[in-house]
Amino acid sequence: MNLLLLPRGSVDADGGAHVVGDAVAHVRRVLGKGVGDILKVGEREGRIGRAVIESLDDDGLRLRCTLDADPPPKLPVTLVLALPRPPVLRRVLQHATTMGVGRIVLCNAARVEKSYWGSPALLPDEIDAQLRLGLEQGRDTVAPSIEQRPRLRPFVEDELAHAAIPRRWLADGDGRTPVPCDVREPSIVAIGPEGGWVDFERELFTAAGFTAVTLGVRPLRVETAVVAVLARLAV
Repeated sequence: MNLLLLPRGSVDADGGAHVVGDAVAHVRRVLGKGVGDILKVGEREGRIGRAVIESLDDDGLRLRCTLDADPPPKLPVTLVLALPRPPVLRRVLQHATTMGVGRIVLCNAARVEKSYWGSPALLPDEIDAQLRLGLEQGRDTVAPSIEQRPRLRPFVEDELAHAAIPRRWLADGDGRTPVPCDVREPSIVAIGPEGGWVDFERELFTAAGFTAVTLGVRPLRVETAVVAVLARLAV
């Protein structure tokens, strides 16, 4: 936890906040903080700053907050992700949130198991728990939007093909162009399932204006590919 993320609206006009739950034990046992110590804090969907611990006991954690900085800017990337296995999805949501992605679209693909779409990992509370962990790691307060598109073809043909975002990339092991670096303009990157995109899907994305890009000859796991692609786009 690099930032104690406070619920939206939990900081009063004088900067006071009362924290309960697992975060209290983390502050006390993991961070080793006590009364008078300072924490990095942020209010969900709001500003970040510092807080002095005024009390720490069984009733919770009382803070005096000074929120005087904006959260870091978002990476101008929409991540289109073929829905991975639930454990992988949880990790990817954390990683992508930490790296500052502003929008994540979970889509279908030929090599996505149908059962994944019924996983509890897609429940709103489950998703939000992963986003929260990602925000705390990345010292951010604004979570990415999460959207689901269980039908790939209409999503690509009716939405992506007409998006007002000209920079579009398809992460593909057969691509010849390296993933670009230091992207400052809005862009879309699509990352497939563990087994990769099938030929029909490659053709579908290509027809929608996507350029196949690669990270090299080595096959990567989904969570590795997501981090590697976003890191190149970010710096």
